[in-house]
Amino acid sequence: QVQLAESGGGSVQTGGSLRLSCAVSGSAYSSYSTMAWFRQAPGQEREGVAWFSRGGRQYYADSVSGRFTISQDNAKNTLYLQMNSLKSEDTGMYYCAASGSYGAGFEMRRYNVWGQGTQVTVSS
Repeated sequence: QVQLAESGGGSVQTGGSLRLSCAVSGSAYSSYSTMAWFRQAPGQEREGVAWFSRGGRQYYADSVSGRFTISQDNAKNTLYLQMNSLKSEDTGMYYCAASGSYGAGFEMRRYNVWGQGTQVTVSS
């Protein structure tokens, strides 16, 4: 019943910016303890990008720290990922995920709801 829908992906050049959105439907965004963004390039393992907990904690993968910002708008049941200074290595399918567990981090097994993904392509 609960669904996550990512949007905002696209194709940009190196140094550009994109803002990804993850809309929650079927339940209130605030019902989840942790929400996160993951990404996966073709032929590669899915990796964590950033997570945000209801307790206000947030964490970024080293590869995106300082360039990406995760945020949420509970009133709009939406999670965001602002991506600045994009690099070619940021290319991949970006997924939004929600977990009912605190401290889920980047442990994928802890996320019970996943979106379909939105493609981000960064040209060098």
